[in-house]
Amino acid sequence: MVSIDVWNASVEFPIFDAKTRSLKKAVLGKAGGKISSDAKVPVIEALQDINISLRHGDRVGLVGHNGAGKSTLLRLLSGIYEPTRGNSRVVGKVAPVFDLGVGMDPEISGHENIIIRGLFLGMTRAQMEKRVDDIADFTELGNYLNMPLRTYSTGMRVRLALGVVTSIDPEILLLDEGIGAVDAAFLERARDRLNDLVRRSGLLVFASHSDEFLMELCNSAIWMDQGRMKMQGGLREVLTAYKGHDPFQNVPQHVLDRLAAVGGSA
Repeated sequence: MVSIDVWNASVEFPIFDAKTRSLKKAVLGKAGGKISSDAKVPVIEALQDINISLRHGDRVGLVGHNGAGKSTLLRLLSGIYEPTRGNSRVVGKVAPVFDLGVGMDPEISGHENIIIRGLFLGMTRAQMEKRVDDIADFTELGNYLNMPLRTYSTGMRVRLALGVVTSIDPEILLLDEGIGAVDAAFLERARDRLNDLVRRSGLLVFASHSDEFLMELCNSAIWMDQGRMKMQGGLREVLTAYKGHDPFQNVPQHVLDRLAAVGGSA
């Protein structure tokens, strides 16, 4: 059975050139948290005292402003970052989807990138070869799949990446939102595949700024602020506290019923 357990975990990054403000800003932008000035070498406290226990069936949304630590937490859960204090344990096959472009080569064709991206996400070549036709139909890229990725527009790259991501079979899905560069009609099709992907996964942790996506995919949430867990609980409860109003208030009941039916929060 899949599970994620984190006990009193912190992640810190030392900054050896404290005079280089651009470096500090760059790291803060990616890691979140705050700079500690107590030590001789300044340290970015990206995550502090994180305690999480997740099990099969959990669908957790991460909310918070940019730099709050959401992406760093996803990287801790995936094993990319090790805690500098505390411990973490993940049981199950993890599919980290942080950047839709990671694992794709601009100099090779779309077809070849389907295989490479799938391998990057933990699938086998044979598994991805069986999925090529389905991914091609979904992306509607046609003959562009025979052309180098560098000839694609941003929206076309996102289509290809989404086609691959939504074809995998993850046990633990760690998802960072990044699908805003596609047209509305295609995004609606992608939503159906994302919902199906979440249903196939044993456990989901999803960092997003979209209330609508969070409502559709998650049933609980964690509010991150300056690298700490400010609040954890039901999705509606956490979003209301974070935003200062109830985002569910103006959602029609039939929509809430549909969201509950597909596994999201009502």
